[in-house]
Amino acid sequence: MHPITATMLYDWTQCPHRPYVDLFTNRAKRDETSPFVKLLWEKGTAYELEVMAGVQQPVRDLSSYTGDEKELRTIEAIQKEEPLIYGGRVTADDLLGEPDLLRREGDGYLAGDIKSGAGEEGDDGKPKKHYGVQLALYTDILERLRLSNSRRPFVWDIHGNEVTYDLDEQHGKQSPWTMWEVYQDTLMRVRQIVAQEYQTIPAYCSGCKDCHWYSFCLSNLERSDDLTLIFDLGRAKRDAMVDRIPTVSDLAVAEIGGFMSGKKTVFPGIGPSTLLKLHERAKLVKTEGASPYLKAPVSFPSSEIELFFDIEVDPMRDFCYLHGFVERRGGDSATERYNAFFANAVNQEEEERAFTEAWTYISDRRPCAVYYYSHYERTVWRRLQEKYPSVCTSDDIESLFHSIDSVDLFTDVVRKVTEWPTRDYSLKTLATYLGFNWRDPHPSGANSIEWFDRWTKAKDETIRKRILEYNHDDCVATRVLLDGIRELQTA
Repeated sequence: MHPITATMLYDWTQCPHRPYVDLFTNRAKRDETSPFVKLLWEKGTAYELEVMAGVQQPVRDLSSYTGDEKELRTIEAIQKEEPLIYGGRVTADDLLGEPDLLRREGDGYLAGDIKSGAGEEGDDGKPKKHYGVQLALYTDILERLRLSNSRRPFVWDIHGNEVTYDLDEQHGKQSPWTMWEVYQDTLMRVRQIVAQEYQTIPAYCSGCKDCHWYSFCLSNLERSDDLTLIFDLGRAKRDAMVDRIPTVSDLAVAEIGGFMSGKKTVFPGIGPSTLLKLHERAKLVKTEGASPYLKAPVSFPSSEIELFFDIEVDPMRDFCYLHGFVERRGGDSATERYNAFFANAVNQEEEERAFTEAWTYISDRRPCAVYYYSHYERTVWRRLQEKYPSVCTSDDIESLFHSIDSVDLFTDVVRKVTEWPTRDYSLKTLATYLGFNWRDPHPSGANSIEWFDRWTKAKDETIRKRILEYNHDDCVATRVLLDGIRELQTA
C-alpha cells in the first residue's frame, strides 16, 4: 500500500480529489506543469537554502540523501542527539514524513518546515491548515517512534519568524477545532483514498487552473454536467445537493419549491434565497442563446474622466511591481491612453517610487471615476501606505476607495446585481464573453509573476513589454466589462 505523505495531506486540504488522481490516474493525462508553479518550486527551494545558510548552530545536513538511506541516516543522527537535522526522513506504520527540520528539545525532537509564505493565516494569527496537517503528520510519526518532545512543531516563514503550531490549541468560537483534529480527519480521508474504499470526484473552483490535472478534471466535469460548473456552487453545496439534484440540467428544470420549507431547504447549509439564485443561474447556463441581465438597476458615477485600474504583485517577494491605468475621457473610447508605473528594480526605493507616481497620477485627476475588479487593489494600496507613509495617509487611501466615485466592479456590481451564462465571473471570462481578446496567448496574473521574475534576472525589454501589454489589456477588459454592464437589461 502506498505510504501516506505530508504532500498528500497538503493536497487534500487544497482539493480532496487531488490525492486520488495523483495515485490512480495515468500521468500521461496531466497538463504540463505551468511556468508559475515551477517558479514556486524554484523559489521555495532557493529560500530554504538561503535560510539554512544563515543558521547559526550545528546542523546535520541529510538533504543530499534519498529513500531508505536518508531514513537510516536520520535515525543515526537522532540516536546521536544531533541538535538540528536538516532534510531528514522518518516513517512509522503507513506514514512517511520528510520534515525540513528536526530539532532536539529536552529529551525528544520537534518537527519544523521552512515555508516561503507567511506562517499564519491573514491577520488573525490562525494556523494554516495546509501547513498544520503536514507538521501534524511529522509529529504523529515522532510520537509513534517515541521521539516526540511535544505537539508544538514550528514553521520558519518568509518573514524570518518562527511560528509555533500548537496542535492541541482550540480555534474558532462557534465550531471549535484543533489542528490535531483537522489532521486526524484528513488522515482518515486520505487513508480511505489510498485503500480505494471510495473514489473522490472533481469540483470546479478558482484554484483549478494552476493544477496539472485541470484539463482532465474539467473534461470530466463537463461530461457529467457537474453542479460546480455554476458560479458560487462549490464542492460543499454540490455534495449537499447531488443526491436529489445531480446535474446542472436537473437543477435548471427542477421544481425548486419542493425543496423549500419556510426559511429552510432540504439541503444543509443552503437557504431558500441561495437555492433560488443557483436555480436561476442553472437555467441561464442551460438556455441556448441566453443573455446576461441585471437583477436590479445600477448607476455609475458621472465623470468626465474614467480610470480603469489594475496592479501586478509578486506575492513571493511581497512586492508590487506595476500600477496600470487606462484613462478615458467623455465616455469616448477613442480617447483612451494607458499609463503605467513600473518598478525598475526589486527594492523598496523602486516600489515606493512607482507607488508615489501612481498616487500622484490618480490624485491629479480627481474628481474622477475609478474602476477596478475585486478588492485586491484596495488591499495592496493599504499595505503600501503602511509601508511608505510619506506617500499618503491612511485617510487618503480610505477616502479614495470609499468614495462614491470608486467602484469595485466585481464586489459592488457583478456579484450583487448581475447574472451571466458563464461558469465563473472572473474578469477574463466575462470580458471574453463580451468579445474582448487579450493579446498574449497565455494571459494570467500567475504568468505575469513568472514573467516578472524572468525580467528581474535578464532585464529583457521584450519581457517587460509583455508584462505591460498584459496589464494594459486587463485595464481595457475592465472598461469593456463596464460598458457591457451598462448595456444589460433588467430582468
